[in-house]
Amino acid sequence: MNAIISASELADELAGDRPPVLLDVRWQLSLAKAAGAAPYDGRAEYEAGHLPGAVFVDLDAELAGPPGAGGRHPLPDVTAFGAVMRRAGVSAGRPVVVYDGGQGWAAARAWWLLRWTGHRDVRVLDGGLAAWTGALSSEVPAPAEGDFVPEPGAVGLLDADGAAALARSGLLLDARAGERYRGEVEPIDRVGGHIPGAVSAPTTENVGPDGRFLPPEVLADRFKSLGASGNEVGVYCGSGVSGAHEVLALAVAGIPAALYAGSWSQWSSDESRPVATGPDPQ
Repeated sequence: MNAIISASELADELAGDRPPVLLDVRWQLSLAKAAGAAPYDGRAEYEAGHLPGAVFVDLDAELAGPPGAGGRHPLPDVTAFGAVMRRAGVSAGRPVVVYDGGQGWAAARAWWLLRWTGHRDVRVLDGGLAAWTGALSSEVPAPAEGDFVPEPGAVGLLDADGAAALARSGLLLDARAGERYRGEVEPIDRVGGHIPGAVSAPTTENVGPDGRFLPPEVLADRFKSLGASGNEVGVYCGSGVSGAHEVLALAVAGIPAALYAGSWSQWSSDESRPVATGPDPQ
């Protein structure tokens, strides 16, 4: 099964006899609050226009638990997540397509959560809303209740100890911007730098200027050049959102990978955890 779907393929499936459930997960990592500006409002963007039939899902409130010891976007309560998905019309036997405003990070977070909890047919709209050329709707649908019951563990999940171990025994990729990996800047978390042994692999380099993923063979070559060949692979980022996008890129390339969901926001909050800086993994 492909992990992504093009806008034209989605249009065809929506017109078919087994249309997918559509989830709109518009979200942006915003520093606006610190600057005194209003934060990004994904729900307002959704209400102004979305793919017909799509249901809005709030990343901060429904795809993550409360910030704390688990990081800025810890995993949501599984029971609550299942209830959100069922209210959105998600069923085990019906395909799901997730999209966001175009960056792909939020959609990938929903994709990863559904995959981790056992849904077998979920894809991300490649390029997001910007790739869609069809009509938009402002009508908020009321889908029939779905039957999806989450069963965690279907794909790889790392905790802090697991991430530390994988950085030594396999390949741990850091999906953040290179300057954050090197510790030159840190706009959000307690301290800059990276998990010792992790390799810098900004997820922004997995897509082209249009926000769509690079061809699978190009992605495969990139990850193999970083050490993915024959190794177990894991990914982390700032808080488990852009890291999900890198896991998605690896899936497009045919490479399974685990996600360290707590990511740097959890790791860096623990003063007992070592921190490396500079371009060298160690």
